[in-house]
Amino acid sequence: MPKRSQIRITKMKVDALSPGTQLWDSEISGFGVVANAHSKSYKLKYYHKGRQRMLTIGVHGSPLTVDQARKQALIYKAQQQSGEDPATVKQVVGVTVEALCAEYMEKHASVMKKAGSAHMDQANINNHVQPLLGKMAVSDVTSADIETFKLAVKSGKTAPDDPKAVQKRQRGGSPVKGGTGVANRCLALLSKMFNLAETWGLRPKKSNPVSGVTKFKERAKERFLTVDEINRLTTHLDKLEDEGELGMQFPVALIRLLMMTGARCGEIQTLKWSMVDIDGGWLNLPDSKTDRKSILLSKQAVKLLRGLPKVTGNPYVIIGGKDGKHLQNIRKPWMKIRSAVGLDDVRIHDLRHSFASIAAAEGIDLLTIGKMMGHKNSATTQRYAHLTDDHLRKASQSVGDALDRASVPRTALA
Repeated sequence: MPKRSQIRITKMKVDALSPGTQLWDSEISGFGVVANAHSKSYKLKYYHKGRQRMLTIGVHGSPLTVDQARKQALIYKAQQQSGEDPATVKQVVGVTVEALCAEYMEKHASVMKKAGSAHMDQANINNHVQPLLGKMAVSDVTSADIETFKLAVKSGKTAPDDPKAVQKRQRGGSPVKGGTGVANRCLALLSKMFNLAETWGLRPKKSNPVSGVTKFKERAKERFLTVDEINRLTTHLDKLEDEGELGMQFPVALIRLLMMTGARCGEIQTLKWSMVDIDGGWLNLPDSKTDRKSILLSKQAVKLLRGLPKVTGNPYVIIGGKDGKHLQNIRKPWMKIRSAVGLDDVRIHDLRHSFASIAAAEGIDLLTIGKMMGHKNSATTQRYAHLTDDHLRKASQSVGDALDRASVPRTALA
């Protein structure tokens, strides 16, 4: 059995735990609490058939207190001592969705997902899943409950009184307002969580309550800048550089690089000089959203990078206000820039879409566009198919016009 600590677990001691630490109880062997970046989970270590196992009891805080976790640990210990494996009968004692969320973050999201994606999952859990479903037993959730959840998120039932305060507390993202998009993201999250609940023995096989629940239809959000809009934007960026406005050098450089490369904002925002091959004209990203990725640079992009200053002690290309850190918040300067040129409906991510639209207008095929943007799945590039169709239509018409010019008019043959 695991060693017992000399300390009895109390609420005060749990509250004082910092991420990455753990505490084991002096009274109940194997009972402890583990703190990670997002939550503190009560655990029970035990042996079954000679193998050590660790069971998540639940997440510290409302509604699970230290005393409740302690009582649950004793129930599990009694099951273990009678020859049962507590993990296989966990469903009977009603593990909550809140506990499932903590187990999902610890065993899946933090291990299998990129940090940004895991952070988004935690935000959706905090903002929507736990307030609406957190106290329910995992085994009790039905498809009807998921339908009710879906409608509640869409209608903004989980929107806080001060969305911007929540946005600031969770370090970015869109303000928490609800809507069809976030409802669909939450459905995908819950579907994965309940699939894992089946794997972990918390629900019967093939009982995922999200199965059969339809997502809301969403209108495509792709926004492509026109030639005129690109001209207005780049003219304003030129003006900001010429005037040397304080604090705008690196935000302007970030925006220009997004337009020139079609990269994702986070890829350029966290770009390090060690990833830049200036002479070869490449960006070599070791860990992008689609794993390793290389971006070929145009001469204009290389010139921009050569002109950026390197700051001693800071490895990043786009540096921020804190020593050794990259630019943390592009949202505020971007909103200021887009407002100045009348592009209030344009998101920073739309610069990536605009890169693809320019490529399509230049006659570049979808396969090449997909490679330039780092798409692993060709289906992802298909969203730009209508752009290449437009180019082909214009090309076809050009051939028709050329044939007209070369043909002898009918009147000349009369």
